[in-house]
Amino acid sequence: MTRRTFVPALTGLTLATTAAQAAPRKGRLKQCVTGGCFGRGKFNFEEQCREAAKLGVVGFDLRGPQDFPLLKQYGLIPTMVPGGSTIPDGVNDKALHDGIEKRMREAIDAAVAAGGPNVIALAGNRKGRSDEEGIANSVIFFNRIKGYAEDKGITINLELLNSKVNHPDYNCDHTWWGVEVCKRVNSPKVKLLFDIYHMQIMEGDVIRTIRDNFKWIGHFHTAGNPGRHEMDDTQEMNYRGIAKAIADLGYQGYIAHEYSPLGDPLTSLEATLKLFEV
Repeated sequence: MTRRTFVPALTGLTLATTAAQAAPRKGRLKQCVTGGCFGRGKFNFEEQCREAAKLGVVGFDLRGPQDFPLLKQYGLIPTMVPGGSTIPDGVNDKALHDGIEKRMREAIDAAVAAGGPNVIALAGNRKGRSDEEGIANSVIFFNRIKGYAEDKGITINLELLNSKVNHPDYNCDHTWWGVEVCKRVNSPKVKLLFDIYHMQIMEGDVIRTIRDNFKWIGHFHTAGNPGRHEMDDTQEMNYRGIAKAIADLGYQGYIAHEYSPLGDPLTSLEATLKLFEV
Protein backbone atom coordinates (compact mmCIF):
# COMPACT_ATOMS: atom_id res chain seq x y z
CA MET A 1 0.00 0.00 0.00
CA THR A 2 1.42 3.36 -1.07
CA ARG A 3 1.20 6.51 0.98
CA ARG A 4 -1.33 7.81 -1.55
CA THR A 5 -3.70 4.95 -0.69
CA PHE A 6 -2.70 4.50 2.94
CA VAL A 7 -3.42 8.03 4.14
CA PRO A 8 -7.04 8.18 2.88
CA ALA A 9 -7.61 4.70 4.26
CA LEU A 10 -6.24 5.77 7.63
CA THR A 11 -8.37 8.90 7.55
CA GLY A 12 -11.47 6.85 6.87
CA LEU A 13 -10.58 4.46 9.68
CA THR A 14 -10.07 7.34 12.10
CA LEU A 15 -13.39 8.87 11.07
CA ALA A 16 -15.23 5.59 11.56
CA THR A 17 -13.56 5.02 14.92
CA THR A 18 -14.38 8.54 16.08
CA ALA A 19 -18.00 8.18 15.00
CA ALA A 20 -18.31 4.79 16.65
CA GLN A 21 -16.98 6.23 19.89
CA ALA A 22 -19.51 9.06 20.07
CA ALA A 23 -21.17 9.05 23.47
CA PRO A 24 -24.13 6.65 23.36
CA ARG A 25 -27.49 7.96 24.41
CA LYS A 26 -28.39 7.45 28.05
CA GLY A 27 -31.34 5.37 29.08
CA ARG A 28 -32.64 1.87 28.38
CA LEU A 29 -33.85 2.29 24.80
CA LYS A 30 -31.72 1.82 21.69
CA GLN A 31 -32.64 4.76 19.49
CA CYS A 32 -32.29 5.07 15.74
CA VAL A 33 -33.52 7.47 13.07
CA THR A 34 -34.92 7.78 9.56
CA GLY A 35 -33.84 10.27 6.94
CA GLY A 36 -36.98 12.35 7.39
CA CYS A 37 -35.82 13.51 10.82
CA PHE A 38 -33.21 15.66 9.09
CA GLY A 39 -35.69 17.70 7.07
CA ARG A 40 -36.41 17.63 3.38
CA GLY A 41 -33.27 18.28 1.30
CA LYS A 42 -31.29 19.91 4.10
CA PHE A 43 -28.62 17.21 4.53
CA ASN A 44 -27.28 14.63 2.12
CA PHE A 45 -27.05 11.08 3.43
CA GLU A 46 -23.40 11.32 4.46
CA GLU A 47 -24.16 14.48 6.43
CA GLN A 48 -27.09 12.69 8.06
CA CYS A 49 -24.78 9.84 9.08
CA ARG A 50 -22.23 12.26 10.48
CA GLU A 51 -24.81 14.10 12.57
CA ALA A 52 -26.48 10.87 13.70
CA ALA A 53 -23.14 9.53 14.89
CA LYS A 54 -22.48 12.76 16.81
CA LEU A 55 -25.89 12.43 18.47
CA GLY A 56 -25.13 8.90 19.64
CA VAL A 57 -27.87 7.01 17.81
CA VAL A 58 -27.44 3.37 16.84
CA GLY A 59 -28.34 3.47 13.17
CA PHE A 60 -30.84 4.18 10.39
CA ASP A 61 -34.12 2.54 9.43
CA LEU A 62 -35.22 2.01 5.83
CA ARG A 63 -31.82 2.08 4.16
CA GLY A 64 -30.75 -0.48 1.59
CA PRO A 65 -27.38 -2.04 0.68
CA GLN A 66 -26.31 0.98 -1.39
CA ASP A 67 -26.13 2.95 1.87
CA PHE A 68 -24.40 0.35 4.03
CA PRO A 69 -20.82 1.53 3.34
CA LEU A 70 -21.59 5.04 4.63
CA LEU A 71 -23.39 3.66 7.65
CA LYS A 72 -20.39 1.51 8.48
CA GLN A 73 -18.02 4.41 7.96
CA TYR A 74 -19.81 6.36 10.67
CA GLY A 75 -20.21 3.46 13.09
CA LEU A 76 -23.93 2.97 12.39
CA ILE A 77 -25.98 -0.08 11.45
CA PRO A 78 -29.02 -0.57 9.19
CA THR A 79 -31.67 -1.15 11.85
CA MET A 80 -34.53 -1.91 9.41
CA VAL A 81 -33.74 -3.02 5.86
CA PRO A 82 -36.38 -2.75 3.08
CA GLY A 83 -37.66 -6.24 2.37
CA GLY A 84 -39.04 -6.16 -1.16
CA SER A 85 -42.74 -5.47 -0.54
CA THR A 86 -44.57 -2.15 -0.86
CA ILE A 87 -47.51 -0.49 0.85
CA PRO A 88 -49.95 -1.14 -2.03
CA ASP A 89 -48.43 -4.44 -3.19
CA GLY A 90 -47.51 -6.67 -0.30
CA VAL A 91 -47.67 -10.08 1.26
CA ASN A 92 -51.48 -10.27 1.30
CA ASP A 93 -51.42 -10.98 -2.46
CA LYS A 94 -50.47 -14.58 -3.29
CA ALA A 95 -49.66 -13.61 -6.88
CA LEU A 96 -46.77 -11.48 -5.60
CA HIS A 97 -45.28 -14.03 -3.21
CA ASP A 98 -42.57 -15.42 -5.50
CA GLY A 99 -41.11 -12.01 -6.29
CA ILE A 100 -41.33 -10.72 -2.73
CA GLU A 101 -39.74 -13.87 -1.35
CA LYS A 102 -36.78 -13.54 -3.73
CA ARG A 103 -36.23 -9.91 -2.80
CA MET A 104 -36.72 -10.59 0.90
CA ARG A 105 -34.13 -13.37 0.91
CA GLU A 106 -31.69 -10.94 -0.71
CA ALA A 107 -32.56 -8.31 1.91
CA ILE A 108 -32.04 -10.81 4.74
CA ASP A 109 -28.62 -11.73 3.35
CA ALA A 110 -27.70 -8.06 3.04
CA ALA A 111 -28.82 -7.35 6.60
CA VAL A 112 -26.71 -10.23 7.92
CA ALA A 113 -23.64 -8.99 6.06
CA ALA A 114 -24.08 -5.46 7.46
CA GLY A 115 -24.89 -6.46 11.03
CA GLY A 116 -28.51 -5.33 10.74
CA PRO A 117 -31.16 -7.08 12.86
CA ASN A 118 -34.38 -6.47 10.93
CA VAL A 119 -36.12 -6.57 7.54
CA ILE A 120 -39.46 -4.87 6.94
CA ALA A 121 -42.55 -6.44 5.37
CA LEU A 122 -45.68 -4.64 4.20
CA ALA A 123 -49.12 -6.21 3.99
CA GLY A 124 -50.34 -4.42 0.89
CA ASN A 125 -53.69 -2.79 0.20
CA ARG A 126 -56.93 -4.73 0.61
CA LYS A 127 -58.07 -4.38 -3.02
CA GLY A 128 -61.39 -5.93 -2.08
CA ARG A 129 -60.00 -8.71 0.12
CA SER A 130 -61.65 -9.52 3.42
CA ASP A 131 -59.64 -9.38 6.62
CA GLU A 132 -59.55 -13.18 6.73
CA GLU A 133 -58.30 -13.52 3.17
CA GLY A 134 -55.59 -10.94 3.75
CA ILE A 135 -54.49 -12.66 6.95
CA ALA A 136 -54.50 -16.13 5.38
CA ASN A 137 -52.47 -14.99 2.37
CA SER A 138 -49.95 -13.21 4.61
CA VAL A 139 -49.55 -16.32 6.76
CA ILE A 140 -48.86 -18.38 3.63
CA PHE A 141 -46.08 -15.96 2.69
CA PHE A 142 -44.44 -15.83 6.11
CA ASN A 143 -44.55 -19.60 6.42
CA ARG A 144 -42.50 -19.72 3.20
CA ILE A 145 -39.81 -17.36 4.48
CA LYS A 146 -39.73 -17.82 8.25
CA GLY A 147 -37.28 -20.72 8.24
CA TYR A 148 -34.77 -18.68 6.26
CA ALA A 149 -35.12 -15.73 8.64
CA GLU A 150 -34.72 -18.04 11.64
CA ASP A 151 -31.59 -19.64 10.17
CA LYS A 152 -30.07 -16.22 9.46
CA GLY A 153 -31.07 -14.66 12.79
CA ILE A 154 -33.01 -11.81 11.16
CA THR A 155 -36.44 -10.63 12.32
CA ILE A 156 -39.05 -9.84 9.66
CA ASN A 157 -41.29 -7.04 10.91
CA LEU A 158 -44.78 -6.58 9.44
CA GLU A 159 -45.59 -2.88 9.68
CA LEU A 160 -48.82 -1.51 11.11
CA LEU A 161 -50.00 1.59 9.19
CA ASN A 162 -53.09 3.77 9.40
CA SER A 163 -55.69 3.61 6.64
CA LYS A 164 -57.54 6.70 7.87
CA VAL A 165 -55.11 9.51 7.02
CA ASN A 166 -52.00 8.33 5.19
CA HIS A 167 -52.55 4.95 3.55
CA PRO A 168 -56.16 4.36 2.50
CA ASP A 169 -57.04 0.67 1.96
CA TYR A 170 -53.92 -0.68 3.70
CA ASN A 171 -54.73 -4.11 5.12
CA CYS A 172 -52.61 -4.32 8.29
CA ASP A 173 -54.18 -1.24 9.87
CA HIS A 174 -55.05 -2.56 13.34
CA THR A 175 -52.92 -4.28 15.93
CA TRP A 176 -55.25 -7.27 16.17
CA TRP A 177 -54.80 -7.97 12.43
CA GLY A 178 -51.02 -8.08 12.65
CA VAL A 179 -51.08 -10.06 15.88
CA GLU A 180 -53.33 -12.67 14.27
CA VAL A 181 -50.83 -13.10 11.45
CA CYS A 182 -47.96 -13.48 13.91
CA LYS A 183 -49.86 -15.96 16.06
CA ARG A 184 -50.63 -18.20 13.10
CA VAL A 185 -47.06 -18.05 11.77
CA ASN A 186 -45.71 -18.63 15.29
CA SER A 187 -42.07 -17.78 14.62
CA PRO A 188 -39.69 -15.83 16.89
CA LYS A 189 -38.46 -14.10 13.73
CA VAL A 190 -41.80 -12.83 12.42
CA LYS A 191 -43.06 -9.90 14.46
CA LEU A 192 -44.72 -6.50 14.15
CA LEU A 193 -43.31 -3.09 13.48
CA PHE A 194 -45.53 -1.13 15.84
CA ASP A 195 -45.73 2.40 14.46
CA ILE A 196 -47.02 4.45 17.38
CA TYR A 197 -48.13 7.37 15.20
CA HIS A 198 -50.19 5.14 12.94
CA MET A 199 -51.80 3.16 15.74
CA GLN A 200 -52.65 6.32 17.67
CA ILE A 201 -54.71 7.37 14.65
CA MET A 202 -56.44 4.01 14.29
CA GLU A 203 -56.82 2.89 17.90
CA GLY A 204 -55.37 5.11 20.59
CA ASP A 205 -54.86 3.37 23.95
CA VAL A 206 -51.22 2.98 22.94
CA ILE A 207 -49.59 1.88 26.20
CA ARG A 208 -52.20 -0.75 27.02
CA THR A 209 -52.05 -2.10 23.46
CA ILE A 210 -48.27 -2.37 23.58
CA ARG A 211 -48.37 -4.12 26.94
CA ASP A 212 -51.05 -6.57 25.85
CA ASN A 213 -49.27 -7.47 22.60
CA PHE A 214 -45.64 -6.99 23.56
CA LYS A 215 -44.74 -10.60 22.71
CA TRP A 216 -45.46 -9.92 19.05
CA ILE A 217 -43.67 -6.55 18.69
CA GLY A 218 -40.19 -6.49 17.21
CA HIS A 219 -39.63 -2.81 16.45
CA PHE A 220 -41.14 0.66 17.00
CA HIS A 221 -41.56 3.82 14.94
CA THR A 222 -42.44 7.18 16.44
CA ALA A 223 -43.90 10.54 15.38
CA GLY A 224 -46.20 13.13 16.87
CA ASN A 225 -49.92 13.18 16.09
CA PRO A 226 -51.52 15.11 14.54
CA GLY A 227 -49.15 16.05 11.74
CA ARG A 228 -46.35 13.48 12.07
CA HIS A 229 -44.03 16.15 13.41
CA GLU A 230 -42.11 16.62 16.68
CA MET A 231 -43.24 14.79 19.81
CA ASP A 232 -43.67 17.98 21.82
CA ASP A 233 -46.54 19.73 23.60
CA THR A 234 -48.29 20.57 20.31
CA GLN A 235 -49.43 16.96 19.84
CA GLU A 236 -51.67 14.58 21.75
CA MET A 237 -49.42 11.79 23.03
CA ASN A 238 -47.26 11.67 26.15
CA TYR A 239 -44.23 10.10 24.51
CA ARG A 240 -42.20 10.23 27.71
CA GLY A 241 -44.77 7.96 29.31
CA ILE A 242 -44.90 5.69 26.25
CA ALA A 243 -41.11 5.39 26.19
CA LYS A 244 -41.00 4.54 29.88
CA ALA A 245 -43.72 1.90 29.44
CA ILE A 246 -41.76 0.26 26.61
CA ALA A 247 -38.52 0.30 28.59
CA ASP A 248 -40.27 -1.10 31.68
CA LEU A 249 -41.33 -4.12 29.61
CA GLY A 250 -37.66 -4.97 29.16
CA TYR A 251 -37.67 -4.18 25.46
CA GLN A 252 -34.35 -5.09 23.84
CA GLY A 253 -35.03 -4.05 20.25
CA TYR A 254 -34.78 -0.68 18.53
CA ILE A 255 -37.01 2.36 18.42
CA ALA A 256 -36.74 4.54 15.32
CA HIS A 257 -37.90 8.12 15.02
CA GLU A 258 -39.82 8.78 11.80
CA TYR A 259 -41.13 12.34 11.85
CA SER A 260 -40.77 15.52 9.79
CA PRO A 261 -39.38 18.41 11.86
CA LEU A 262 -41.04 21.80 11.77
CA GLY A 263 -38.10 23.49 13.48
CA ASP A 264 -34.34 23.18 13.10
CA PRO A 265 -33.76 19.46 12.40
CA LEU A 266 -30.74 18.95 14.65
CA THR A 267 -32.20 20.88 17.58
CA SER A 268 -35.42 18.94 17.16
CA LEU A 269 -33.66 15.58 16.96
CA GLU A 270 -31.59 16.24 20.07
CA ALA A 271 -34.77 17.09 21.98
CA THR A 272 -36.46 13.93 20.70
CA LEU A 273 -33.56 11.69 21.66
CA LYS A 274 -33.46 13.29 25.10
CA LEU A 275 -37.19 12.66 25.52
CA PHE A 276 -36.63 8.92 25.05
CA GLU A 277 -33.77 8.65 27.55
CA VAL A 278 -35.75 6.75 30.16
